[in-house]
Amino acid sequence: MNQKLRNKRFDMTKSNAKSEKKILVLQGGGALGSYQAGAFEALEEASLEPDWVAGISIGAINAAIIAGNEKEKRVDRLRRFWDLVSSRVTFPPLSNDNYSRKLFNEASAALVAATGAPGFFEPRFPPSVLMPPGSLQAVSLYDTSPLKDTLLELIDFDLLNRGKVRFSIGAVEVQTGNFKYFDTERDTIGPDHIMASGALPPGFPPVEIDGELYWDGGLLSNTPLQYVLDGGAPLTDMCIFQIDLFSARGRIPENLFDVQTREKEIRYSSRTRLNTDYTKRLLTLQRAIRRLGCALSDEVKSSADWKILAELTSDAAITIVHLIHRRAIYSTQAEDYEFSRFTVSEHWRDGKDDVERTLNNPEWKFRKRPDDGVLVLDLTKELAPN
Repeated sequence: MNQKLRNKRFDMTKSNAKSEKKILVLQGGGALGSYQAGAFEALEEASLEPDWVAGISIGAINAAIIAGNEKEKRVDRLRRFWDLVSSRVTFPPLSNDNYSRKLFNEASAALVAATGAPGFFEPRFPPSVLMPPGSLQAVSLYDTSPLKDTLLELIDFDLLNRGKVRFSIGAVEVQTGNFKYFDTERDTIGPDHIMASGALPPGFPPVEIDGELYWDGGLLSNTPLQYVLDGGAPLTDMCIFQIDLFSARGRIPENLFDVQTREKEIRYSSRTRLNTDYTKRLLTLQRAIRRLGCALSDEVKSSADWKILAELTSDAAITIVHLIHRRAIYSTQAEDYEFSRFTVSEHWRDGKDDVERTLNNPEWKFRKRPDDGVLVLDLTKELAPN
């Protein structure tokens, strides 16, 4: 990108919203998570430093690396993580046509399924069917202890818990099925919390925290967006970068393999646009209540009913920048565990390109504080899947 254009763009962006809280919201999606790393690299280059990062599953790992490192180390640590987990398959496909890429992706995913991803997970030996019933080894196909070592190496947990950047991740309690968020505003976070957020069954074992077992938060909601919008922080002006790895919109399946791919997209897309539409309606209502209060008598304002309504009022303005990884035509249902170096690098590049394209869009550069409370920018949606 032209450096002169980049500097001009960033100056215009800063002038629009100096006081906004910058929030990064990262969806789960396994190997697709390198898209988020590339997106973050572009945001950092734009000096859009997050005040708060929230994630689910692989998004929790990316978020922890970001929040758990000083600014100058974040992209390097993300690169080290993704280089490590993609080091099993480092050779490129023989050809880049769609058929060759599909064969390459399927073979790469099969190899990872059979042998694991370095620094992340490895097959159990003896296998789970030979382990004592009730043990963690009996309820999962892979051992994720390599991930714990990786997290301890790449993340400064003292820094993470000092709260310079707020950090929140979601998991599901196995016994009750309830959603649980771990948040540095009230919890001391360790590697087990991050692993719990990404403990997707039956591949990965549940993780015990304070006597309770937890699975991947994506089982209930694959994005922490609603947690952020529902008041995980005092409602203030916010710019939320929502980086999704699965698109709710997709192609009609033509065979059973397509059905598996489409089903996974629908299940893990997490109704992001539904959440943003709900938030727009809610903030419109909150602002209407606030305006109405100016016309009420002191007698009405002293009533219990008004006091309840007054607690709901808000003048906050929220901008949600929605970025979605778009599946290539040669992608398969195994794309979330296809950890080849070639594909991981491709996702990283796509994430960076999408952010740069968004930040160059006039709708971003010349945006204003939204009058109705919420502005949703979905500036890559016109780019149909390949």
